[in-house]
Amino acid sequence: MPPKAKFTRDEIIEKALDIVHTEGIDRLTSRELGAQLGSSARPIFTVFESMDEVKLEVIRHARELYRQYVDRGLKARLAFQGVGVAYITFALEEPKLFQLLFMNAQTTKDDAGEAVSVNVSQILPLIDDSYEKILRSVQEPYGLDRQTADRLYQHLWIYTHGIAAMCATRLCNYTMEQMKEMMKEVFDGLLFRIKNEQQSNTLQQADGE
Repeated sequence: MPPKAKFTRDEIIEKALDIVHTEGIDRLTSRELGAQLGSSARPIFTVFESMDEVKLEVIRHARELYRQYVDRGLKARLAFQGVGVAYITFALEEPKLFQLLFMNAQTTKDDAGEAVSVNVSQILPLIDDSYEKILRSVQEPYGLDRQTADRLYQHLWIYTHGIAAMCATRLCNYTMEQMKEMMKEVFDGLLFRIKNEQQSNTLQQADGE
């Protein structure tokens, strides 16, 4: 008969999240988690098979929290800007969780099971569960096809991620209003260029007929 669990799954996850929230994922060890629970590490493993399983639960909860920020951002008048603000706000308010989700090395596996690096276009859907919602927030209001919206999102994510990463590491001294204006300038500039390219391509096609 297996030993009776001293702590529930939720209690262990809550303490694990507390550790990562304040100290980062590297401090989440069985010894530290046990100490936070006021126990040895042993009771953890009557509920979880390994610390890797605990960490996966922490990541799942961090993703869910981030998704809540994105959902609020999507309700903004300018939804795409709202998402950018939500991304930065998450970095400001939850810097350790932001680093866990968005500043750790990301890899995927090839057909042979070997780890390979991925580029931005491949990685965004992997690290951001709200990818499709965000794409629609820029695609529909501006009449863009999916490929163009994806291109625009990649450019803006790189820029916004840079600001957010500075915020998460306390290197940013911009106000939120300044950051909003900076993102709007970049968005407007990219959209203007894309629209001009589309218009130019349309004219070239018309001339060739």
